Amino acid sequence: MNKRLHKATLFPLARRKARDYSPRMKFPACCLASSALLLFSCDEKKEITVTETRQPSTRDTSPKLFATSDERFRDAKPSPVKGETPEGWLVLPPTQMRILNYRFGSTGNGEVWVSLSQGTVLDNVNRWLKQFGAAAADDAAMAKLPTVSLAGAPGVFVVAEGTYEGGMGSPPKPGSALAGVVAPINGQILTVKMVGPKEDVAAARPALDRFIQSLRMAE
Repeated sequence: MNKRLHKATLFPLARRKARDYSPRMKFPACCLASSALLLFSCDEKKEITVTETRQPSTRDTSPKLFATSDERFRDAKPSPVKGETPEGWLVLPPTQMRILNYRFGSTGNGEVWVSLSQGTVLDNVNRWLKQFGAAAADDAAMAKLPTVSLAGAPGVFVVAEGTYEGGMGSPPKPGSALAGVVAPINGQILTVKMVGPKEDVAAARPALDRFIQSLRMAE
């Protein structure tokens, strides 16, 4: 009788433990196992074999110090004008209107560019003067401008100070200065234009003079 009672008291406990470990309780364990397997699969690195090759190009050459504008921006068309970049000037990519393009000055706001355009020397000089609110020049005023050789052609040296309005949506820039040369060459107008803060332009005038002297038409 005691053995039967002992078994009766034990069996309900055994059945209760069996219910505690029913399939319903195994579900979280299965989820954890599946998640671990998924994470392991995500972290597994696949081996990649590269079979494509290419020929070396100019982009694989070592960088060149003091490279010219053409050498730095080899995807652009060769410039019809060559020159020696002054020390401290930053070479920028050429644009449609700027075949040589630079930045200079303590603030980096100074600009120098070389262009080939149409029209006359007088037209281009007066366009520059108008950007500074200065009176237009006539033939008498043009005769008084300093002359300078630009790429082997006689040109006139133009200066102006004041508020610069370059157009193209740029805001007016008070306290600016202009220094540049306009010269006729091969049926076109060759210009070298420096614009920037007045102090920076004044400090860069010697470098501008040397740059103008170095310019030549490409052969």
